[in-house]
Amino acid sequence: MDLQFSDDLQSLREEVRSFVAEKAPGVSRKAGVRSPETDEIPLYRQWMADLFEAGYLGANWPVEWGGRPNRDPLEDFVVEEELARMNAPPTVGQFGLAAGALIDFGTPEQQAKYLPSIRSAEHLWCQLFSEPSAGSDLASLSTRATWMEDEQTWIVDGQKVWNTNAEVSEFGYLLARTDHDAPKHGGISAFVVDMKAPGIEVRPLREMTGTTDFSEVFFNGVRVPAENMIGQPGEGWKVATQSLVYERAGLAKNAAMVERALDDLVELAKRSRRNGRPGTEDAAVRQELAKFRVRLRALGWGRYTTLTDTLRGEFHVETAPIGKIQFSELNLDIAAFALELLGPEGLLVEGDPASEEAGRWQDEFLYARAYTIAGGANEIMRNMISERGLQMPRDPKGR
Repeated sequence: MDLQFSDDLQSLREEVRSFVAEKAPGVSRKAGVRSPETDEIPLYRQWMADLFEAGYLGANWPVEWGGRPNRDPLEDFVVEEELARMNAPPTVGQFGLAAGALIDFGTPEQQAKYLPSIRSAEHLWCQLFSEPSAGSDLASLSTRATWMEDEQTWIVDGQKVWNTNAEVSEFGYLLARTDHDAPKHGGISAFVVDMKAPGIEVRPLREMTGTTDFSEVFFNGVRVPAENMIGQPGEGWKVATQSLVYERAGLAKNAAMVERALDDLVELAKRSRRNGRPGTEDAAVRQELAKFRVRLRALGWGRYTTLTDTLRGEFHVETAPIGKIQFSELNLDIAAFALELLGPEGLLVEGDPASEEAGRWQDEFLYARAYTIAGGANEIMRNMISERGLQMPRDPKGR
């Protein structure tokens, strides 16, 4: 099978590369999704505004809110892939999810109030879904929103966790339980929350990489106006799942990111020494690099399969979990092998003048574990593949 993109899409690749070279801000880059340093936030805001202005973000929005008519879905794939290949700075916040919820379920007033400031990056958004006891089983969330009839206000109490960029966001996209008597999926509602509202406390979580991508967010009697509900009471689960359509799926980005990492690993192997010779002349090293290339090719074919299904309007429940497992475990194994090639030098961190690439591979390895958990732990993904994809019975012991 020979998969080729049209001349127009190939030209788009060149256009994106030129755009990144011209517009991308000079900010610190590390593995994974990282919260920007405080002094870099204005640069990230401008970068995101530039991406929206160029049509590289938000092209799938309605035309009246900045979307492009007759948009080719393949353009999104190409843009995502090239931004990853160019190692462009990431976007900040959950603007895709929030915008999707507002576009499909928001009132005209909500859309007019929030969508323009998302495109201009004046306002950054965070996702307030997961809880300490409700991660993979999100419908078990217990954060409560209580209706105060006399004030026409919802009072929110509870705790969220693993909230990326919460400390730098102006608004949050919140799921909270508004009806404890309804079935668990039916008692959830969606809200817009002002992250500076009284009663909200954001506590950054220090990770083993030394950074603080994620935060815990505590709600203690937070007042949310009635007009901030997205959709109808009890409609939050529908709002949340449908808004995922607007999120950048990552199938192109992840494969391109691993492709770049493997290319860099090969260069590292050339610089490393085995028995006085370059590592790429060592049979064991060559075997490992070849295995990685085979796994990368399999990930790539899966990427095109997913893309084809999307264009056909088809959905296979096991497709996304398979791609997620392939990507996250290959990414982890590449980083682990890089440290093996470095030996004791792999212990040197950023700031040590003798470190390899400013400690890049150690940071890659530590962060790679997060990808095996984020978006659903790989163990949960394997259960989904077996139970929903292969129609196998559930484990009676609940494992």
